Amino acid sequence: MAVLSALVALPAMAQEVSPSHLAAARQAVDAIDTTEQFDQILLNAATQIKAELIVNNPNLQSQISQMVDDNAIALAPRRADLENEIARVYAKIFTEQELREITQFYTSEAGRKLLAQGPSAVRETMSAADIWANGIVRDLRRSSDEGMRKLAPAAAAAQPAQ
Repeated sequence: MAVLSALVALPAMAQEVSPSHLAAARQAVDAIDTTEQFDQILLNAATQIKAELIVNNPNLQSQISQMVDDNAIALAPRRADLENEIARVYAKIFTEQELREITQFYTSEAGRKLLAQGPSAVRETMSAADIWANGIVRDLRRSSDEGMRKLAPAAAAAQPAQ
């Protein structure tokens, strides 16, 4: 029974994060702008809700807009809840020391540049990989077609040219 109790308690203990570990995670999350991608959620929701309400009540457009904006502003502090949850995710994945190293790198000049230029580098990398892949497929097809002409000349002659 004691062993079973200990096993049940293990997952709960594994999910406990020390305050310093969580603080390190928050710093890393801030350093890599992890939550930046969620900045527009509240704004987009407010815009959508305004549009829905105004369609049904066009004469109240100004009041609806103000009311939804006030409600959105009241909800804005809940953004901290998301940031805390994301920090907990990082704290579960990385050690406190790793999080400090991540923060150190991403707050450096090279780290900031990587954040700023990384998406462009990824796009260019994908473009280069597509061009390379197309060339590989073309050349493999050509050499395989030549190989087939040698392996089975009669069958290759019957095949339409590609």
